[in-house]
Amino acid sequence: MSAPAALMAVAEGGIIGDGRTGANLALLAGAFGVALAWLATRRAGRRISSVNPRTAGMAAMATGAAGTVLAVLHLATADGGPGTGNGLVGAVVAVPLGLGALVLGRRALTRSAARTTPPGG
Repeated sequence: MSAPAALMAVAEGGIIGDGRTGANLALLAGAFGVALAWLATRRAGRRISSVNPRTAGMAAMATGAAGTVLAVLHLATADGGPGTGNGLVGAVVAVPLGLGALVLGRRALTRSAARTTPPGG
């Protein structure tokens, strides 16, 4: 199975369950991305931390992008409207979560780069 076909099957919920599964996966990815980005942003301003803010920021951006793509694919392939049990509302909520993870992850990368850049250079 090719990667686009696998993404479409996951977005439709065909591999793992009913129609809401794709939206739930997108919601989970978006929420996880926001949590990673928040953690990276909090750690980026400190000198000593147990979490590498660059790695966490990049992971948050990747997770947020994956959640957004899954949500948009689910929105494009969902039958019916809100309240039909197809996970349409969950996918609509997952899009801003994924985009928020992208924005916060980028902010963490910017803050960590500013912290490691020497003055005047």
